[in-house]
Amino acid sequence: MKNELRIVISGGGTGGHIFPAVAIANEIKAQKPEAKILFVGALGKMEMEKVPKAGYEIIGLPIAGFNRSNMLANVTFPFKLLRSLFLAHKVLRGFKPDIAIGVGGFASGPTLRVANLLGIKTLIQEQNSYAGVTNKILSKKAEKVCVAYPNMEKFFEKDKIVFTGNPVRGDLAKISISPYEAKKSFGLEPDRKTLLIIGGSLGALSINKGIASGLKNLLNADLQIIWQTGKTFVEQAKETVANLQSQRVYVSDFIYEMDKAYAAADLVVSRAGALSVSELSLVGKAAILVPYPFAAEDHQTQNALSLTSKEAAILVKDNEIADHLVESVVELAENATKLRVLSENILKFAKPFAAKEIVDEIFKITQK
Repeated sequence: MKNELRIVISGGGTGGHIFPAVAIANEIKAQKPEAKILFVGALGKMEMEKVPKAGYEIIGLPIAGFNRSNMLANVTFPFKLLRSLFLAHKVLRGFKPDIAIGVGGFASGPTLRVANLLGIKTLIQEQNSYAGVTNKILSKKAEKVCVAYPNMEKFFEKDKIVFTGNPVRGDLAKISISPYEAKKSFGLEPDRKTLLIIGGSLGALSINKGIASGLKNLLNADLQIIWQTGKTFVEQAKETVANLQSQRVYVSDFIYEMDKAYAAADLVVSRAGALSVSELSLVGKAAILVPYPFAAEDHQTQNALSLTSKEAAILVKDNEIADHLVESVVELAENATKLRVLSENILKFAKPFAAKEIVDEIFKITQK
């Protein structure tokens, strides 16, 4: 069918790239159910699992990141890149998309580069407040760059920028469950102040260690806890909780029903990835942000600073976790005024219609 809309969405690596990509795909399908959507990801990365679970087909490329700290680890990089470019060419020639959308992550580079060579229109969705090298290069031939933060002209051509915000999971746009019922669903007391700890989709070892060592102090502060640990720390976290014989901590490696987790939370400890910041803004939660210090271009710190400069969050550096994280949580939990101010200010960063605005741009470009 010649007039059928065909779209490639490429990228991934973390939930911060994958969930916005799926949200965009879902919005396309909601408006044009007949549209054909194909994802292109990186083999071995979490998109190869999460995207099919969301109901979409995905093809994996053998691409990997460039290791700046260990140059010897890059011996196979040129071969993986060439192979990925070849496969991306084969996929795009076969699928014949009207547009290719890059959401960041390893696979978006070769996919959009080949799309440019084939004359396929492209759109970039930049989630962070500090743009990565790949997106800055790809933006030069993109039709539009959809951004989540203001003042991105230092990275992209001004006339290409559309300030849309980051798309988030649809269940967060309208949380229907009450805090009372949400706390009960985690087996917690419905009237006790609740701390939610989220380290991103892959977990956060330094945050987990800091929480584990200070767990007794958090419980002594009359808090109860929902603790998303990631796969590598879940058993250690459960052992820590068991040793304290506490019924006030819910531990899980991954939380799928984040609407319930946010509804239950009075305050949150989180990394400062783009998706986390967008979700926290949308649900209006007082947050202590601990940026991952080894993120590309240290973009998580930039994300956090964009909020802390407006008194919309508290920042604790990763290397200060042992000395300040638990102390900061206890101080915030006991300060009702500060909780309210942070909640009100972070709400100002919310962009609830981001997915629709991005899809509107896609349809303008494809004119379908």
